[in-house]
Amino acid sequence: MKIVIVCYPTFGGSGVVATELGLYLVKKGYEIHFITYKQPVRIQNLTKGLHFHEVHVPTYDLFKYQPYELALSSKIVDVVKKYKIDMLHVHYAIPHAYAAYMGKKMLEDEGIQIPMITTLHGTDITLVGSHPFYKKAVQFSINHSEYVTAVSQSLKDDTERLFDITTEIKVIPNFIDVEKFKFKTVPCEKGQIAPGDQLVITHISNFRPLKRVIDVLKTFKIVNEQLNVKLLMVGDGPEKERAMRYCKSHNMEDAVLFLGKSNQIDEILCFSDLFLLPSEQESFGLAALEAMVHRVPVVCSDVGGLPEVIKNGFSGFLCPLGDVNVMAEKAIYILEDSERHKLFKHQAYESSKKFDIEKVISHYEYLYREAKKPYSG
Repeated sequence: MKIVIVCYPTFGGSGVVATELGLYLVKKGYEIHFITYKQPVRIQNLTKGLHFHEVHVPTYDLFKYQPYELALSSKIVDVVKKYKIDMLHVHYAIPHAYAAYMGKKMLEDEGIQIPMITTLHGTDITLVGSHPFYKKAVQFSINHSEYVTAVSQSLKDDTERLFDITTEIKVIPNFIDVEKFKFKTVPCEKGQIAPGDQLVITHISNFRPLKRVIDVLKTFKIVNEQLNVKLLMVGDGPEKERAMRYCKSHNMEDAVLFLGKSNQIDEILCFSDLFLLPSEQESFGLAALEAMVHRVPVVCSDVGGLPEVIKNGFSGFLCPLGDVNVMAEKAIYILEDSERHKLFKHQAYESSKKFDIEKVISHYEYLYREAKKPYSG
C-alpha cells in the first residue's frame, strides 16, 4: 500500500510519532511518502520505499502571509497522481487536515477518490483548534475524514467536548519501539555531566508556557536541598530565557544545564535518573514514555493523557497540577533509596511495553485496510 503522511517535521510529539510510524511501515513493506516543508528530523536517510516531498511556498508581495495551505494541497495532488497513492494520513488538524481535504476535492474533480485518516495529537485541538478563528475549519476537516484517531482517551473527550463531531474518533495511543532500545548499547558516560554519585534529573520539552518550566526549577530546587542532584533542561522555546533568569537569581546556575534542542535524546535519557514533567496539559506525554523505555521513572502532573501513560506509584507519580512540594516529595522518595530507585526504574520500563509499536501499529493497519475498502474495485 502506498501512503502519504503529512506532518510537521520538527521535534514536537506529532512530528516524531508520524515519522516513526512511517519508518516502521516501510520496514513492513509499505511505500511511504512524507509531505512537509522540510525533511523530518528523525529521518536520517531516504531508503527504498521511503520518500520525502518538500512543500515550496512561492513568495509574492501580494500576500502578507504566504499561503502554505494552498501549496500543501497542490503538493498532495501532485504526489497522489504521480505515485498512485492509496491513502492520506494527516497528523495534526491545523493546517494539515484542512489542506488534505482540499487536495481530496481537487482530485475528485479528476476522477480520483482517495481516503483520508486524520490523527489528532493535542494542541491542534485543545489550544489552536478551539480558537474561534479556526474552530469551524478544524471541525469541518475532522468531520470530513473517513477515519479520525486521537492519541489518548483524554484527547478524544476534549475533542468531543470542544467540537460538534459527527465522525467516530478511535483512540490509538502514541507508541515506542521497545525492541530498538532493548539491546541497544548507548555510550552512557554519565561522568561528563554529573561526576561521582550525583543523580541526574531531566526535563525535555518545547519550553512553551503550558510546560511550566519554572515549576521544574522550583521542584528541583527543593530536591537539590536534600539530595546531590543535577538538572538537565533539554529543548528550546519562549520560556527558556525566563528559566535561565530564575536559575541565576536563585544561584542554581552550576546545578542546572540548558542543553537546547538535541538529537541525542537516547544518550541523555541513558544517564538520567528521574524525569520531571509538570505540564498543565499533555494530551499523551510522549516525552514521558520515551523516558520510561530508558528505565527512567517519571514524576508529572495529573492532567490530560498522562494518567493513561504513568501508573501512579509504579512507573512514577502523578501529582496535583502546580504543587511543586508534592512533586519534590515524590522525586525524593524515588531517588533517596537506591533499591527503591532501582525498582522504579524497572517498573517504568515494564510499563512502557504496553505502548510497544508492534502492539499499536496493527490498529493503524486495520484502519488503512478499512478506509481503502470503499475505493477498491
